[in-house]
Amino acid sequence: MKRILLTGGAGFIAHHTIRHLLQNTDWEIVSLDRLDYSGNLNRIADMMNEFDKETQKRVRIVYHDLRAELNEMLQADLGKFDYIVHMAASSHVDRSIEDPMCFVLDNVVATCNVLNFARKQENLERFIYFSTDEVFGPAPKGVNYKERDRYNSTNPYSATKAGGEELAVAFQNTYDMPVYITHTMNVFGERQHPEKFIPMTIKNVADGNMVTIHSDRDKKVPGSRHYIHAKDVADGCLFLLQNQNKIDQLEQDYGGAKCPKFNLVGPVEWDNLELAQKIARAQNKELKYKMVDFHTSRPGHDLRYALDGSKMREMGWTPQPVKERLKQTVEWTLSNDRWLVEWMTLL
Repeated sequence: MKRILLTGGAGFIAHHTIRHLLQNTDWEIVSLDRLDYSGNLNRIADMMNEFDKETQKRVRIVYHDLRAELNEMLQADLGKFDYIVHMAASSHVDRSIEDPMCFVLDNVVATCNVLNFARKQENLERFIYFSTDEVFGPAPKGVNYKERDRYNSTNPYSATKAGGEELAVAFQNTYDMPVYITHTMNVFGERQHPEKFIPMTIKNVADGNMVTIHSDRDKKVPGSRHYIHAKDVADGCLFLLQNQNKIDQLEQDYGGAKCPKFNLVGPVEWDNLELAQKIARAQNKELKYKMVDFHTSRPGHDLRYALDGSKMREMGWTPQPVKERLKQTVEWTLSNDRWLVEWMTLL
């Protein structure tokens, strides 16, 4: 039986990945998490109720703060792995602006500690580092960044994710570690932290409150993103782990570096006003909104992010239609509205 380690397993994307692995593999899964504001055991408990007791036994949860090295006792307890997927990260841009050093510790130092653990694994088949579209910075209209375009971080969060990404590349080239890097963007789905745009908008629409739409300086052009469901991100991750032969067949120019990179991109681009309108229609509610200049209201944020997902499509992977995914998420969230309350009450 294969063994996989997921860091940040109680986090939003990672708990969907655990669910996907339980559904589609027979692997043993270990989650390593420090259980802070973004990691919530209720996520895993809620999700695990979908499975029988025997399947649940395949998941083990281990507490550890990755800002500290994995000592010999912990390493021995964890054992050997075939795969390591590093998803643990601090990801809220506003929090990174308030406390950039915290993000350096969480996204750079912690990444180095995981990589140091991984390079001691004798039979590791693959290490995946989950990065973000934001490392590329704002995308002008008509520009979708490819995997090896230049970085242009505009806030501490994206800068620290770029730093972690460069460490992963360095470990691939220095220690011959089998590393992949993924970039994904604007992930949504069930049990997402209520400070994120989609759950926040679901709640504001349901309560009849105003929805803030960030726009250009003239308050005419809303910001836009390619949205993707967490289930599709999990599916893309498993696709990469199970299709290394397809990846090896690709002709790729790494610019001297050996580390392959992949963009996991939603199928369509929506501006935030369009998205909010879809959420309101799914609830048969009127949308109350105001356009706000994002430059002055949210420094460090960018109007548009965009990635090119053609490489994954060429290998045969595509996400599910996002419109239906969004409708399902709205319906699920309204039926499970405890996930919209203040987060700390769920801990």
